[in-house]
Amino acid sequence: MLNLPRFKAAAVQAAPVFLDTDATVDKVCALIREAADNGAKLVAFPEVFVAGYPYWSWIMNPVEGSPWFEKLVRSSIEIPGPEIAKIAQAAARHDINVVIGVNERSRYGIGTIYNTVVTISNEGRILGRHRKLVPTWAEKLTWAPGDGSALRVHQTNIGPLGALACGENTNTLARFALLAQGELVHVASYIALPVAPADYDMAEAIKVRAAAHCFEGKLFTIVSCSTVSEEIIAAMEATHPQARELLSRRNSAFSGFLGPDGRVIGQPLIDDEGIVYAELDLSRCIQPRQMHDITGHYNRFDVFDLRVNRRPLEAAQFNDGGAPLPEFDLEPVRPGEAE
Repeated sequence: MLNLPRFKAAAVQAAPVFLDTDATVDKVCALIREAADNGAKLVAFPEVFVAGYPYWSWIMNPVEGSPWFEKLVRSSIEIPGPEIAKIAQAAARHDINVVIGVNERSRYGIGTIYNTVVTISNEGRILGRHRKLVPTWAEKLTWAPGDGSALRVHQTNIGPLGALACGENTNTLARFALLAQGELVHVASYIALPVAPADYDMAEAIKVRAAAHCFEGKLFTIVSCSTVSEEIIAAMEATHPQARELLSRRNSAFSGFLGPDGRVIGQPLIDDEGIVYAELDLSRCIQPRQMHDITGHYNRFDVFDLRVNRRPLEAAQFNDGGAPLPEFDLEPVRPGEAE
């Protein structure tokens, strides 16, 4: 018998403690506790919430923004590492699944960082670490491209769970790759982007993308978007005199829930900081698929063929066959002796 979960979910709309990793992690743990205390079994956090988004790349030239890049690298984290372990412990302590965006630093290159989405189970296990496939527009000055190794749907106690970061939710093939793995709960993490073109409504764009994924895939989407705090504006204003004007446009953040028919559930948060909640019943994903099941009977897999490369991309592959390290004579060479 098919039994699909029904649970309460939470979407956080907030700003990090800008470029302060430890303080932001403490804020994350407090928000996890708040969401769990309100009955949530899943809490979604914004894109690169630990510990900030590179707004300087949108309002400064690359030379002006370079010192800020160094600050971001210094505040980035490794996975696994103590910061994500602390968040995972909070997830286990409060019996809640957590999806959170972080700036992840390469373990083998201090100048290479990734826009990473981490999925953590209610038992505190790190289920996935997905690096954003393609940094968007000005973001290419900051993050390296990810790979398909973690383009996966995770089996959790609240159902099959997948996640993508910001502009990836516009990537039809990335979304289909998750749907083809049975995704029923999707987390879309975003940042507020007040500096988009004048005729671009960021909040509306977020909603449209989420609605498309929900309607096409017949599933639920939880959207979590950051806000631009006074702290962020003041920091940018110290370097760029127009920062306040550029970063203060309204209708730049949307957080909330959309159902399998593509419609918004409840009242979303627009711009303001807070947590929004919704009850999600995954059994609502069944009937709409009788009409359109694009990963099942409503497709032609003899016509279309999607292949996903899940091989991790690495700087080098060392094929030493597992041979032991050679022994070295560590005695110092004395003057006059042949080397």
